[in-house]
Amino acid sequence: MHFEEKVALNQALFSSFFDQEIQCFSSPLKAYRTRAEFSIYHHENGEIAYAMHEGKKKVPITNFDIADEKIQKFMPILLQNLNENLKHKLFGVEFLATKLDLSVTLLYHKNIETIIHDLQELSTRLNLKLIARSRGEKLVFKEERLEQVLSINSKEVKYEFNNDCFIQPNTFINEKMIEWVIACIQDDFKQDLLELYCGYGNFTIALAQYFNQVLATEISKKNIEFALRNCTLNAIENINFTRLSSEELSQALKKEREFNRLKGIDLDAFGFSHVLVDPPRAGLDLSVIELIKHYEYIIYISCNPVSLKENLEILCQSHEIVHFAFFDQFANTPHLECGVYLRKKA
Repeated sequence: MHFEEKVALNQALFSSFFDQEIQCFSSPLKAYRTRAEFSIYHHENGEIAYAMHEGKKKVPITNFDIADEKIQKFMPILLQNLNENLKHKLFGVEFLATKLDLSVTLLYHKNIETIIHDLQELSTRLNLKLIARSRGEKLVFKEERLEQVLSINSKEVKYEFNNDCFIQPNTFINEKMIEWVIACIQDDFKQDLLELYCGYGNFTIALAQYFNQVLATEISKKNIEFALRNCTLNAIENINFTRLSSEELSQALKKEREFNRLKGIDLDAFGFSHVLVDPPRAGLDLSVIELIKHYEYIIYISCNPVSLKENLEILCQSHEIVHFAFFDQFANTPHLECGVYLRKKA
């Protein structure tokens, strides 16, 4: 589906909430996808090929031009090497690329301990960050940490993460999303920022300089580890990351319950003027909506227009939409991401 068609459909979806111009950020049509996952097709002659699913049928492919250029260049090289001695019981290959890095994950239906030597040799020969997985097993060769640098308003922001982290799969659009948020808050009276679902700090790190303090929550230990590392990489000292669910955070802010994970963090010292949410496809549950509707400004990044609309029906009772944007994260598909900036009604 073309971007213009998606925009028209979704403008109609939100017309009752926002009757002004919606900003639109389109993606490059090729070489934009930084994450690519393929099945493996086993030919009768014993050779393998990358494959995609069409319904229940596997269809071999020879190229994938929407993938990052590093992925496209490496796909045939890897396939040739896998066909030599690492194709048996291989059922999937996953690529993850950044501007600076590339990693590959191989998925097997067998005990990968039996092929450690061949996997190590492959990683060394191709100078490859390689991960091999099978049921209950995971082997890492070289390392799984990836380095990334984003250009945000002509300034570099550094990150590290691995393929277990939630990652925006379109770097170009990711940069535009962060810049859009910064433009939205530019003229506001800003105190402290509360962020839910912060991941490894994709938004947090870039926004920290605009606020006095930041409290960011995330339930994944690995994401928190990388978020702390990313603070160090960017010499940021005003962020507190804590491993709490949104429900637990709500309980802590209302002083209904104390958490050891908040030890050393004085919640009374924060004066939140802004809250940022980037929830999963299901959107925000009622407890989170109840929590965030008390703050002056809400930044809502959504990967599902349907659940966003449902949430806005409640949020727009207390807030008004100031800015609205569409982001074409997955070009030529029906998928569209949204950014909504809301301000509390007078």
